[in-house]
Amino acid sequence: MRYIPHTPDDIQRMLNVIGVDSVEALFQVIPEAQRFGDDLPLPAPLSEGELMAHLEELGGRNVTAGAATGNRAFVGAGLHAHQVPRVVDHLSLRSEFYTAYTPYQPEVSQGTLLAIFEYQTMVCELFGMEFSNASMYDGATAAVEAMLMARRLTRRDRVLVSGGVHPEYLEVARTYMAGLGPLEDQLTSLPLTPEGRTDLAALDAALGKDVAAVVVQSPNFFGLLEDLAPVCEAAHAHKALVIAVCAEPLSLALARAPGAAGADIAVGEGIGLAGPPNLGGPGVGMLAASGKKARRAIPGRLVGQTRDLDGKPGFVLTLSTREQHIRREKATSNICTNHGLMALRFAIHLSLLGKGGFDGLARLNLAKAEYAKQRLAALDGFALRFPGHTFNEFCLDVPGGDAAAVVSAAAARGLVPGVALGRFAPELNGALLVSINEGHRKEEIDDLARILAEVTA
Repeated sequence: MRYIPHTPDDIQRMLNVIGVDSVEALFQVIPEAQRFGDDLPLPAPLSEGELMAHLEELGGRNVTAGAATGNRAFVGAGLHAHQVPRVVDHLSLRSEFYTAYTPYQPEVSQGTLLAIFEYQTMVCELFGMEFSNASMYDGATAAVEAMLMARRLTRRDRVLVSGGVHPEYLEVARTYMAGLGPLEDQLTSLPLTPEGRTDLAALDAALGKDVAAVVVQSPNFFGLLEDLAPVCEAAHAHKALVIAVCAEPLSLALARAPGAAGADIAVGEGIGLAGPPNLGGPGVGMLAASGKKARRAIPGRLVGQTRDLDGKPGFVLTLSTREQHIRREKATSNICTNHGLMALRFAIHLSLLGKGGFDGLARLNLAKAEYAKQRLAALDGFALRFPGHTFNEFCLDVPGGDAAAVVSAAAARGLVPGVALGRFAPELNGALLVSINEGHRKEEIDDLARILAEVTA
């Protein structure tokens, strides 16, 4: 039985308000060649047994990436896959966790609230901030929510975004803010220096009384570590806030925490430490901040620790009510349900690692990436596009100036050597972004070097 709540009269009234004649007219923006007008060419129904056999046959066509299959990937660009222990699956897939909803009733949700509180504590320690929410949809939406939060706190509209911020994060920001006014009045891009870092002179020139926040990513989209301190100093001189973006939280084991550098809000993407990257999410959208005023402005859920009438410790949602998130444009956020399961997985993994394990994992990533960087930069015709310190990702110029062709040629040999950056900007056609993690063995990095040398010979 189909559930179609709208009658023809309902539909016609909505079309009249929109100002179009038919539902089909809503799709005119899609080129006609890309529109499908007929019935879908679906096969006849199958029995359960036939369907299972068909699904098994389809599943058999999948190619699993890994050394055993000969299909390996060196891809990051904002989604950094790490080796997540199986025990994270075992614990997080307990029914009380994977069926849990936002814990509005603390008397029956102490376990979930405790887990979220632990996640918030870990994020605060990583970012060097006073408090954290739990959590946003992913790193991109967390970054934009931070921009909107900064606008509320400063009562200013314009946000300066470094050219080192992930370009897709900027696209999400444009989508969010398109309905709030002209984009040129809200978002200003800051150029990078030839060394691939935020241009501080351009930042100084762009700052003014209308700037709510400056957004800087470290490691930035090209893998380079940014010095946040001078950015914070310049922004704070104009009473603007600084939003630090970190798409690779493992780097914070070795790099200076954003809060220690003076950032006001920090956001990041933690999915790589919670589970495998996926198409479409959910991710682990990390968001933390400092300052008394920011507590009331932060979007999402906050769990606080308290004591009951008997003096026993307990946990509750605090400073935020359900009603705060269903007031449309007056809400601090319209993301109503946190992705608690993904935040839980992140927290389980970090608790298993402990501080020593987290630090050791970071050092292992750094060491392997440095080996790969030196190995690949020494290849004929290859060169590092930007000098300076990186963590586990770096940008290479490839011979011939066509990184997409290099990726295609290497992929035909069972190896994806990185992300061709020409898709983001034409001037980056010759740039390849290579990501290394603890799962890449030395032999695989050597294979990467060998295959890149062969396909560019």
